[in-house]
Amino acid sequence: MTTDRSTPAAGDAHLIRDLDALLALYGQPVGPAVAKELPYIHPHYQRFIEAAPFVAIGTCGPDGLDNSPRGDAPGFVRVADEHTVMLPDRRGNNRVDSLRNLVADPRIALLFLIPGVGETLRINGRAVISVDPALLESFSVDGKPPRSVLIVTVDTVYYQCSKALVRSKLWDPAARIERSALPSTGTMIGDISRGTIDAVAYDRELPARIQAQLY
Repeated sequence: MTTDRSTPAAGDAHLIRDLDALLALYGQPVGPAVAKELPYIHPHYQRFIEAAPFVAIGTCGPDGLDNSPRGDAPGFVRVADEHTVMLPDRRGNNRVDSLRNLVADPRIALLFLIPGVGETLRINGRAVISVDPALLESFSVDGKPPRSVLIVTVDTVYYQCSKALVRSKLWDPAARIERSALPSTGTMIGDISRGTIDAVAYDRELPARIQAQLY
C-alpha cells in the first residue's frame, strides 16, 4: 500500500477542528432542511419506507463502525407504528458486524433507497435484537423465518434531496457499467486470500449458492 502524500499533516492550519469553524464555513441549516426532520414517522415517510427494497444500516461499537446493506421485496421493513420500524435479519455471511455493534451500542442509522427515485430517507434511532418466535414467523418467506428481527425506535426521520443521486446518475441506465469491467468476486477473494480460496470454483458456484441461501 502506498502512502498518500497529499494527506494533511496533523498541524495543517487548513483543517476544520471545531464546530464554530465548521458553522462558519457552512452556516446553520434553514428552511426545508430543518422542517423535514421529525421525531416520528409521518404518513408520507411511511409510504417511502414501505416502497423501499433496499436499506443501508449504520452502527457503531467498541470495535469500530459498520455499514451494511439489506434488501428484500418492498415492504420488508415494517412500520409497526409512528415511532417504530422492524426489519428481518436474513441469511448472510454470519459476520454479524451490525448485530455485534448493536449488542454494545443500540444506536442505528438507516438509509432507504428506491430504484428510480432520487430522494432517500434517513432514520436515526435505537435498535434491539428480537428472537420472539411469533415475530420471526411473521417475517417468514417461503416458510423460512429470519434468525432475528431488529426493532428500531425512531429518534429522527427525514428525507434527503436528490442531488447526490443526480450527480452520481445512479438510476441512469446510460451510466451503468458491465460487471465484467471489474474483477469477479472469485478473483478478488482468491487474490486477497493468496490462493487459499479457489477463484474459479467460487465464481462457478456463486449464482447457485446465492439462490439457495436467499432466505
